[in-house]
Amino acid sequence: MLGCEAGDYMFGTRIELFRLFGVPIRLDMSWFIVAALVVWSLATGAFPALHPGLAPATYWLMGLAGALGLFASIVVHELFHVLVARRQQIPMRGITLFIFGGVAEMGGEPASAGAELRMAAAGPLASIGIALLGFALAGAFGATWPVPAVVLRYLALLNGVLALFNLLPALPLDGGRIFRALLWTQKRGLAGATRIAARTGEGFSVAFMAAGAIALLFGGLLTGMWWVLIGLFLRRASTASYQQVLLRQALAGEPVRRFMTANPVSVPADVSIAQLVEHYIYKYHHTLFPVVADGRLIGCVTTGEVKRVPRAEWAQHTVGSVGIPCGVDNTIAPDADALQAIALMTRTGRPRLMVVADGQLVGIVTLKDLLEFFALKLELES
Repeated sequence: MLGCEAGDYMFGTRIELFRLFGVPIRLDMSWFIVAALVVWSLATGAFPALHPGLAPATYWLMGLAGALGLFASIVVHELFHVLVARRQQIPMRGITLFIFGGVAEMGGEPASAGAELRMAAAGPLASIGIALLGFALAGAFGATWPVPAVVLRYLALLNGVLALFNLLPALPLDGGRIFRALLWTQKRGLAGATRIAARTGEGFSVAFMAAGAIALLFGGLLTGMWWVLIGLFLRRASTASYQQVLLRQALAGEPVRRFMTANPVSVPADVSIAQLVEHYIYKYHHTLFPVVADGRLIGCVTTGEVKRVPRAEWAQHTVGSVGIPCGVDNTIAPDADALQAIALMTRTGRPRLMVVADGQLVGIVTLKDLLEFFALKLELES
C-alpha cells in the first residue's frame, strides 16, 4: 500500500465520499479491487493464523474491520500531508484512495526544500503515531477483548510497515520527497533534485518488479503480481513526477493568450444539432464549439452533448437547448497562468477551454497546444 503526494495523476471514475477539515476524500473505482483482496486475505489467512479456533463468520468480520481500519489509517496519513502542506502554502486538491493505497493530490510544487521536507515527513510520522497507539490499545485491552486486540495489533503492524515502506527514497513516495528536499538544499535546484530522486525511484521500481518475478517463479502468484504492479506504478509515477516539474517550470508565468487560438469558430444557438454535426463538426473537426446568441457568448457545445441526443432527434433540437452554460469549469481569462489552465483541464477532464475577457469570447485554448509547446521547449532547451 502506498501513501504519497502526487500532482496531476490520471485516475478513472472517482466518487467524493466526504470532506474532512474541508479536504475532499475521493474513491477511485480501482479501490474496490484492493479492498476485496485485503478483506479476503485477512479473513482467510492472517487472522486465522494469529488467532485460531474462531468461527468463519468472525474471521470475515475481523477482515472487514481490518480493511476499514487500514484505509482509515491511509486517509489519516494523507490528511497529515494535506494539513501540513496548507501551512506551507502548497495548494492541495484533495485525497484519493485507489488500488495502491492513497494519494494526496498537489496543485503545485513546494516553494522551498524546507516546505517539501515538512510536508513529506508528516505522513510517515502520522503512520508511526497510529502504529504506536494501536500497539498500546491492543496491549491494554488484549486480556478483556482478545479478538479486537488482534485486529488492533495487526493494524498497528501494517501502519509501521506502511511508514517504513514510504520512507524509501523513491519518488513519489514520501521518502523520495524527503530525499529530493535534501538534494534541493545542496543547491541542485528543484529540477535537478527531482531528476535524481526520480531515477532512484526508477531503480526501486526495477527491484520491485524483479522481486515479483522471483516470487512468481516460486509459486507466489498473488505476491508476485502485486510487487510487479507496484514496480510498474512506481516507474510510471517517478517519470511523471520529473516531467511534471519540467512542465511547471516551462509554463509558469506564461499567459493563456500566448497559446490560444484567436477568433474561433462559433455556432449560433438556434442552429439544429443536425446542422452542427454536418456543417461544423465534420467540417472543422473540433470537439467543442462556443455557442452565441445575438452576438453574446452563452456557453459551448461538445460532441459529448451531441451523443446524448438520439440520432433521430438531431433535427428537432437546437444547439442552445443542449449546450453547457459558461462557468468556471469551461472558461478562463486570457491573462491567466497557463498552469492554471492545465489544472482546470485536469480537474474537469475538459481538454479545451473558452478564453473570455469582459464577457466576450477571445479564443480557445487546448491541452494539446500547451503540451506541444512544452515538448518543443524541452527539445530545444534540454
